[in-house]
Amino acid sequence: MLDAGAEDEEKWLAEGIAGIQHNAFFMHRALDSNNLKDALKFSAQMLSELRTSRLSPHKYYELYMRAFDELRKVEMFFKEETKRGCSVIDLYELVQHAGNILPRLYLLCTVGSVYIKSKEAPSKDVLKDLVEMCRGIQHPVRGLFLRSYLSQISRDQLLEIGLQDEGDAENVNDAVEFVLQNFTEMNKLWVRMQHQGPAREREKREKERSELRDLVGKNLHVLSQIDGVDLDMYKDIVLPRVLEQIVNCKDELAQYYLMDCIIQVFPDEYHLQTLETLLGACPQLQPTVDIKTVLSQLMDRLSNYAASSPEVLPEFLQVEAFAKLSNAIGKVIEANADMPVVGAITLYVSLLTFTLRVHPDRLDYVDQVLGACVRKLSGKAKLEDSRATKQIVALLSAPLEKYNDIVTALNLSNYPRVMDHLDNATNKVMAVVIIQSIMKNATCISTSDKVEALFELIKGLIKDVDGSADDELDEEDFKEEQNSVARLIHMLYNDDPEEMLQIICTVRKHILLGGPKRLPFTVPSLAFSALKLVRRLQGQDGDVASEEEPATPKKIFQILHQIIEALSSVPSPELALRLYLQCAEAANDCDLEPVAYEFFTQAFILYEEEVADSKAQVTAIHLIIGTLQRMNIFGVENRDTLTHKATGYSAKLLKKPDQCRAVYACSHLFWVEDQDGIKDGERVLLCLKRALRIANAAQQMANVTRGSSGPVTLFVEILNKYLYFFEKGNPQITTAAIQGLIELITTEMQSENATTDPAADAFFASTLRYIQLQKEKGGTIGEKYEPIKV
Repeated sequence: MLDAGAEDEEKWLAEGIAGIQHNAFFMHRALDSNNLKDALKFSAQMLSELRTSRLSPHKYYELYMRAFDELRKVEMFFKEETKRGCSVIDLYELVQHAGNILPRLYLLCTVGSVYIKSKEAPSKDVLKDLVEMCRGIQHPVRGLFLRSYLSQISRDQLLEIGLQDEGDAENVNDAVEFVLQNFTEMNKLWVRMQHQGPAREREKREKERSELRDLVGKNLHVLSQIDGVDLDMYKDIVLPRVLEQIVNCKDELAQYYLMDCIIQVFPDEYHLQTLETLLGACPQLQPTVDIKTVLSQLMDRLSNYAASSPEVLPEFLQVEAFAKLSNAIGKVIEANADMPVVGAITLYVSLLTFTLRVHPDRLDYVDQVLGACVRKLSGKAKLEDSRATKQIVALLSAPLEKYNDIVTALNLSNYPRVMDHLDNATNKVMAVVIIQSIMKNATCISTSDKVEALFELIKGLIKDVDGSADDELDEEDFKEEQNSVARLIHMLYNDDPEEMLQIICTVRKHILLGGPKRLPFTVPSLAFSALKLVRRLQGQDGDVASEEEPATPKKIFQILHQIIEALSSVPSPELALRLYLQCAEAANDCDLEPVAYEFFTQAFILYEEEVADSKAQVTAIHLIIGTLQRMNIFGVENRDTLTHKATGYSAKLLKKPDQCRAVYACSHLFWVEDQDGIKDGERVLLCLKRALRIANAAQQMANVTRGSSGPVTLFVEILNKYLYFFEKGNPQITTAAIQGLIELITTEMQSENATTDPAADAFFASTLRYIQLQKEKGGTIGEKYEPIKV
C-alpha cells in the first residue's frame, strides 16, 4: 500500500511540474512580448498547481521551488513595467483580479515587494496589507509555503529598513511587528498540521512537520538580522512576544525547536541580559519537551561566550547568571517528576561546565552543583543505567580537567558523595581517572587528611566494596588497576618526617584491607615509600620514640614489619623475603643491629617454611647471601649465626650445580673488602673446597646417569673464585692450589667421557688468557702469577 501511495504521489508531482512548465512556457512568451494581461493569466494558472492537497510537504516543496523560480522572472517583469511608466499601484490592484485566492496572493506578494522598493507607499502599510491578506489561506501546508514566500521576498526590504531607519524607531518597530505577526501565523499553521488526517498517521505527520520547521524558524533568523533590533527592543518586544507564542502553542515539537532557534540565532549578550525571562518560560513548556537539551545548549553558548570574551565576566556576576540557571534547572527537574535520572544529570553536567568556565574560582558553586546532583540521586539504588553513569563520570571528571589538581577536588565535600552512587565497575573507572590525573599533573598529596580523603574516593580499587569480589574481573585489568594504585603511593610525600609518617600510617590502614589479591601490588610501594623516609632520618638515634618526635627509624621499621607480615597471609613468600632483606639493609645503615637481625630472622623463617620451589630457593639464597655480605653492623656472634645458616641452606639445595654455586658464593661472606671488613682466609678456602667436592659429585652423577661427564663449567667458575681471592691477598689461596685446579680442568676436558661444551671451553680459554695477561704485566702482579703454568 505504501509503495502504491508513493507511486501515486510521484505521478501527482510529475503532473504538477508539467502543469507549471506548460503555463510557464506561455507566461514567458507573454513576458517577452510585454503582454501584461496574458502574463498575469498564465502565471495565475501556473500558480494554481500549488493548490493541490495530494502531495506530502516534501514533494510539495519540490513543486513550490519550480513555481518560485518562475515567480522571480515575474518579479523582474513587474520591475521593468514600473520603469516603463506602469503604476505599481495599478499593478497591485490588477493582480487581485486573479480567480483563485492562492495564485492571487502569490502574485500580490510578488508585486508587493516591487511596491515597497518603489517607495510609492509606506513600507509598513504594504507589509501590513500583505500579512493580513495571507490569512485567507488556512490550509497548513499551502499557508506555510505562502507565508514563507512572503518572508523571503520581503527579507531584503526588512533588512534595508533596519539599516536606513536605525534611528527611526517607529519604522524598525513596524518591520519587527510584521515579522512577529508572520511568525505567529506560520507557527499556528505549523502546529495545526498535526490535526490533519487520521490518527494512525500521526507519526508520519510529525515527521513531515519536522521537515518544515525551518520555514517557521527563518522568521526568527530575520529578526536577529534587523540592525534596529537592539537589546532593549529584544528584551521588551521580541523575546516576550516569541515566548508567548511558544508557550501558548502547547506543541512539543514547536516548543523544542523554537526554543532552540532563539538560543542559536540571537546574540549571546542578549541571552545573558534576558536570562530570567528566557528561563522563566522553561517550566511552562509541555512536560514531554526535551528541555534538558535546550538548557544545555544555552549554558554551552554562555560558557563559550565567557571563554571567548573574558571582559564580559563581570556581567555574568552582575546578572547572577549561576543562581538563575541553577534555580531554573531545579524548577525544571521538580516540574518533571518523571524525568529520567540521566536527563537530570546531563543538566547538572552542563551547569558544572558553565560554572567551571565562567566562575572557576568559585569552588562553592562547583560544590553546590555536585550537592544538587547528590540530592537528586539520594534514596535511589546505585545507578545501573550506562548513560547515567557515563554522565556522572563526565560530571566528576570536569573539575579534574579544569583544575588539573586532585587536591582542589578533595576540597569539594560533595565529590565523594556523588561517587558513592556509581556502580562498582564505574567507581573503579572513575578512581583510575583520578589516579591518571594525579600522575599526569605530577600532583603531590602532602597531608594525611588529603590522603584519607583521596583513598576514600578510590576505595573501589583499594578493597572489595559491598562484599563484591573481583573473581569476574579480567586479570590484565586488575593488574593495571593495582599497578596504578602502587604508582599513586609514590605521589604521596611531605618534607616533614612526622607528617610523612602519618601519611604512611593512613595508607597502611587502607591497603591492608585490600585482601590477598591486592597486597602483592600495593605493599612493595608502601614499603619503599617508608624506606625512603628511613633514609631521610638516617643517623637519628634509633631509641628515641617520644611524643615530640615520633618519626624515628625504629618506629618506621615496626610499621614495615607489620605490612610485610601481611604478605604472609597471601601467601607471597618470595616478595616478603625480598622486602625483609631490603629492610635489613636499611636497618644496617641506621646502626640498628637488633632490628636488622630480626629482619634476617624473618627472611630465614620464610625461606624454611614457605619457599618450596627449587628455583625460588636458588634465587632466595643468593639474595640472602648478597644482602648479608653488605651488612657491617653485626657482632661476631650474630654474623656467625647468620653466615652458618646461609652456608647450611646453600649446601641443601636440590640440584648439585645450584649447591655448588651457592656454596662458593658464601665464600664472600668471609672476605669483605671494607675498612673493618672480615678477612677469614681459612673459611673462604673451606667454602671453595666444599664447592669443588660438590662439583666433583655432580660430575660423577653425570657419569652414572648419562654415561659421560658433564661440562666443566662449575670447575671454571670455582677457578675464577680462586683467582679473585688470590688477587685480593688471601694467604690460603696458593699458586699450587690454582695450578692443581687448572690441571684438573684440563684432564677432565681431555677425558674420553667428557661432554663437549663450546661455552665452557671458551670460558676456560678466556680464564687462561687472563692469567697470561697478568703474568705479562710484570711488577708485583706479574711476580704473583709467575709460578702458575698455563
